[in-house]
Amino acid sequence: MQHPAIRIGTRGSPLALAQAHDVRARLMAAHGMALAAFEVRVIRTSGDRIQDRPLAEVGGKGLFTKEIEEALLAAEIDLAVHSMKDLQTELPAGLSIAAVLEREDVRDAFISLRHPALSALPPGATVGTSSLRRAAQVRRLRPDLTIVSFRGNVETRLRKLEQGAADATFLAVAGLRRLGEAHRVTMAMPVSDMLPAVAQGAVGIEIRADDARTAALLAPLDHQPTALCIATERAFLKVLDGSCRTPIAGLATLDGNRLAFHGMILTPDGTRLVEARRAGAPASALSLGEAAAAALVAEGGKDFFEGHG
Repeated sequence: MQHPAIRIGTRGSPLALAQAHDVRARLMAAHGMALAAFEVRVIRTSGDRIQDRPLAEVGGKGLFTKEIEEALLAAEIDLAVHSMKDLQTELPAGLSIAAVLEREDVRDAFISLRHPALSALPPGATVGTSSLRRAAQVRRLRPDLTIVSFRGNVETRLRKLEQGAADATFLAVAGLRRLGEAHRVTMAMPVSDMLPAVAQGAVGIEIRADDARTAALLAPLDHQPTALCIATERAFLKVLDGSCRTPIAGLATLDGNRLAFHGMILTPDGTRLVEARRAGAPASALSLGEAAAAALVAEGGKDFFEGHG
């Protein structure tokens, strides 16, 4: 008996579609399946609809996943492809992450049409970003610069830059690479200067927790080293109850049998930073992230978060 088409849910942005098509291609290769065995369904999310104000003002996390997860729970799709950094740390009941693809470049890309690096921007130059994390780290490195709000997908933000709306902007290197736009990167920021967002560069595939057939299909796509690092970072974020209102950054790396984590919280103006580092065996992934977060809460104090909400 022939199974119906496997329905893949995704946002409609070029990057989201590129990621969904990549997952489809990987499944075809892993199982010798035909293109006709799949259907890609575009689902418009709240985050896509709201373009007139910062996401932090309207709830932040979950805005790019809510409607897709609702379609998954309603069995309108079989799997959802997400940028892992868009996913809330607490998934809706009945859903689980079945696979995490091998991580792309984690770094932030500095992009400018006239200046080779952040350090080369003249005093008072404008940097366009809608990310509180990027804005806070830019203000820490270059307090003389002016931050202006930039919303929209990759193409929209690049167009705004070309139109002179800012002297520079930041995008994820991973997204540009997936879109075949790596040549747009003026300079990839060292993680020592700009620590990435939790789960930046990672793509996750979400399914219904009781869907054994889809879980089995996706098993070959799961990259365990990436999954371990992402689990560490998400455990860190969960303890901090990370919203879009507090600049939070975190990165886990796996080298052989050593898992290392570096986490950070900043005030939005970049004047205060609290960071923590932890390392241990891969088996302690979750506790490493949780311990780093607990250290930041203890050092930063509750007012660090509440004072900037």
